[in-house]
Amino acid sequence: MGALAVRNLWERKLRAALTSLAIVLGVMMVAGTYVLTDTIDRSFERIFTESNQGVDAVVNRAEAIDSEEVQPPPFSARVLDRVPHVDGVGAAAGGITDPQVSIVGADGETLGGTGAPSFGFSVLPERFDPLTYVEGRRPAADDEVVIDRASADDEGFEVGDQVRIAGKEAARSYTLVGIATLGEVDSFGGATLAELALPEAQRVTGKEGQLDQISVAAEEGTSPEQLAANLTAALPKSLKAETGAENVETQREDVGEFIGFLKTALLIFAGVALFVAAFLIFNTFSITVAQRTREFAMLRALGASRRQILGSVVIEALVVGFAAAAVGVLAGIGIAPAIRSLLDALGVDLPSTGSVIESRTVIVGLALGTALTVLAALAPALRATRVAPVTGLREGAVPPTVRERRARALAGAVLSVLGIVLMLLGVFEAISPAEAWVGVGAAALLLGTALLSPRLVTPLAAFVGVPLERLRGIPGRIARENAIRNPGRTAATAAALMIGLALVTFVAVFAAGIRGSIDSAIDKTIASDLIVSNQDGFSDIPVASVDAAASIDGVEVASPLRYTEDEVRGAGDGFVTLVDPATAADVLTLDWQDGSQDLLAELAPDEAVVDESWAADKGIGVDDTFEAKTASGRTLTYKVTGTFTDNADFIGDYAASNASAAAFGEARSITNVLLDVSDEADVGAVSEQIDTLLAERFPVAKVEDRQGLKDSIGEQLDALVGVVYALLFLSVLVSLFGIVNTLALSIHERTRELGLLRALGASRRQVRRIVRYEAVITALIGAALGAVLGVLFAVLASRPLADEGFTLEIPVGTLLALLVLAAIAGVLAAIGPARRASRHDVLEALAYE
Repeated sequence: MGALAVRNLWERKLRAALTSLAIVLGVMMVAGTYVLTDTIDRSFERIFTESNQGVDAVVNRAEAIDSEEVQPPPFSARVLDRVPHVDGVGAAAGGITDPQVSIVGADGETLGGTGAPSFGFSVLPERFDPLTYVEGRRPAADDEVVIDRASADDEGFEVGDQVRIAGKEAARSYTLVGIATLGEVDSFGGATLAELALPEAQRVTGKEGQLDQISVAAEEGTSPEQLAANLTAALPKSLKAETGAENVETQREDVGEFIGFLKTALLIFAGVALFVAAFLIFNTFSITVAQRTREFAMLRALGASRRQILGSVVIEALVVGFAAAAVGVLAGIGIAPAIRSLLDALGVDLPSTGSVIESRTVIVGLALGTALTVLAALAPALRATRVAPVTGLREGAVPPTVRERRARALAGAVLSVLGIVLMLLGVFEAISPAEAWVGVGAAALLLGTALLSPRLVTPLAAFVGVPLERLRGIPGRIARENAIRNPGRTAATAAALMIGLALVTFVAVFAAGIRGSIDSAIDKTIASDLIVSNQDGFSDIPVASVDAAASIDGVEVASPLRYTEDEVRGAGDGFVTLVDPATAADVLTLDWQDGSQDLLAELAPDEAVVDESWAADKGIGVDDTFEAKTASGRTLTYKVTGTFTDNADFIGDYAASNASAAAFGEARSITNVLLDVSDEADVGAVSEQIDTLLAERFPVAKVEDRQGLKDSIGEQLDALVGVVYALLFLSVLVSLFGIVNTLALSIHERTRELGLLRALGASRRQVRRIVRYEAVITALIGAALGAVLGVLFAVLASRPLADEGFTLEIPVGTLLALLVLAAIAGVLAAIGPARRASRHDVLEALAYE
């Protein structure tokens, strides 16, 4: 039977190739994800290791709160005076490392990728200096700077040029005295490096008299572990000491959370592609098993057992699956850079120092592709064993019985209902992990719909096919009748496209809702005419930009906002906005539930107004008090004076006075400045003046009006949605191969029919039209089902968010465009099969059995 299976594959090379492509694409995505994330992890490890060369121990500020958003504040430089007196210390040097010091390009824009840090740091003694100066030397004076080679190459900077550096103070020009790499690493994933003398680095970062880190080398005979222990015992409890290796691991863990999220997200898209591929494999083997009914019956009549028939089909699946998985793994190694480029398009530039291929990548790829192919082919293989020899000897495939159709419909109904229930339980967080159960519910609903879809094929084919019949006459009618001739086959083919289009529709609907909700919330919350923020949309800007903007003629109010994070005792993380009570009420309009705008103007240093939903969840009410621990280690006590609803989460969990900014470590930074322009002034002219001022002094900042803010957020959302569409395109591509495969196999099955059509006068062009129209009908059935399911997914997922202000919007234009694209995709998928069908020799086709 093994030889028979191999011979069947060889005789049906096109079918095997088309089936293999689905697995290749799915496994390619899985392998590419592992290669990409392993490469990123290895690259960061190398960067961190190079950074700690020659360092036996590191002294940092101990993290007072567990937060990814808030950096621990610096500590007094006087601590450095104590370190050399600790047992085992051979040498020590203090330094500044700040992720918000930017290099300004010739066009006035800051360099670096979106979300990537722009590091400013102080020069260290040679024994601790991790940089390799490929050109020039180390900075020695306050007006000198060294930058990384990637930034220098991007902007064409050369040693001796003037380079502007922007930090917490107004931007200043420095003489470029060196260009450096980190060991052999010259690309940092979009991050930039600017090295300054220590006093200047302290000034630029607003950390005069302070340090971020102390690098320590052990004297001979002292181990790094003992050195770290000695430092811990001798230094204040607000500081921590760890070995150089531990510091590398700590940094890797911080990055590892992002890498883990990225890996999970990409594997979800890979899983979708494989899920769609399973439909293609199932459909392909179902068709080929049905077409080989007579062959299997002959084998049974000649003495072959059911086990042997089953083994023959399984061996075919095993060979196809393993070969496709092997190609998929190789393709995944090649596709990893393309995925990285896709992330670059989103502004997420990631480091890469050569592809890393772990044995796990190969093993998982091969096992996954092979197992999925065999499992998807198992049901058709079992069906082949159930055909009695006498039944199978008659011409034509054996259709499913009434009992089988009813069982399938019942299973589809049960799965659909179960899927909706699981999704609802997940979105309302009635079971955990909620996200996983939402995914399980969605998969169950998709499977249920696929099982029910044969009953929907006839009405849907009439809905999308009758207009085609009226426009194109007989070819359109024959195409519609071909689509409903075997509803199970058409449904299985359409189901593959349905899955991809359902997810695309969900993303489109949800993105439209998010954008509409944000726009509405901005209009309701922000009362200012202009908003100053960082070029990247989320990082801090210098506090001096407030007075600078306020100095412009026509600016009536300049109100700073600081977004930060703390730990609320008994309530977990708290996201807080620090406002200026003297001006906040003029530029912010909150949706008050208990209180009024006057509360913003009257905020005392120990008072807060809180988001109603957060307060209800934490059991906090008006006149209650709560304790908040800040990144500096200080604990503040706030009394609640009012509650509001913040649908866009613009304010966060609560708002408090900026009198506590220093306690939060935010004295030298702000996130936004809201500007109110006087009635007599022209907003556009004032905006231009502020823009000119910011370009000269604070190039990290930008100014925009409310519409500009909405457009900026919309652009970021569109970029993210574009990447999601690109990743989902893989599953849609797999489903198109399914249409090609099904058409190719059905044309083989209908050889005599096509020959008869030609004999009755149908032209080759008409035959091609019939096949194309059939593909269009099949694609539109899948697209229609996908659009309905996608909208349903969006409705279910959005219900818990309705109370948070989420407004469900159905982008009708986008959905119609998806239907048109599905029809075009059907035409493209039918090109090959249509040509093959039109080229059949009439006499040979009529004689075909």
